[in-house]
Amino acid sequence: MNIVHVGDKDFEEKVVKAKMPVLLDFFAEWCGPCKMAAPVLEELAGEYKDKVVVGKLDVDQNQETASKLGVMSIPTIIMFKDGKEVDRKVGFAGKAGYEEMIKKQV
Repeated sequence: MNIVHVGDKDFEEKVVKAKMPVLLDFFAEWCGPCKMAAPVLEELAGEYKDKVVVGKLDVDQNQETASKLGVMSIPTIIMFKDGKEVDRKVGFAGKAGYEEMIKKQV
């Protein structure tokens, strides 16, 4: 498993201070489109493991971070580079959509 689990308590350390760009999936266990995104993100995490960190943040358990970043719908995928948001997609974008986000940053 190449996916990093991120929470309110370690968001700063795992995302803001990350050495590589971070593609972070804001999801919930009950979300159908989130379940569709999971295997795609897992695949991308393996393919780009030396270039980007792929993470997941459960919005039900980590409402503070989701709220602070204005995540209103899930799945929301946010790309961070140098600790700042550089791209965002709301809804299931498919492998091509997420790969495009990664390729812009690596």
